[in-house]
Amino acid sequence: MKIEELKELYEKDFVFLTQHVIERCKQRDIRPKHIRIAVMTGEIIEDYPDDFPTPSCLILGYITPDTSLHVVIASNGESAKIVTAYYPDKDKWESDMKTRKECLK
Repeated sequence: MKIEELKELYEKDFVFLTQHVIERCKQRDIRPKHIRIAVMTGEIIEDYPDDFPTPSCLILGYITPDTSLHVVIASNGESAKIVTAYYPDKDKWESDMKTRKECLK
């Protein structure tokens, strides 16, 4: 999956949010325009090519210079669906918000 392809789908209005994602984003104070900004300015930090039923990826974007947002998006190449969006937890992510912290066992 390439970020350029996902941006192109957004430009064509072929990216969809389910009602579930909309409700979860309301709970997290994330607006649909924040998701779009994050995808359009973001980068893929994890790729999940074997996700079922559609490959997906995790994008790191910024809705303001100091506010990062993670977006999981699935795409079949013709359209895309937002799976979830959330503000990364500093306890789970390194300061770059791209690298997961190692779990201590």
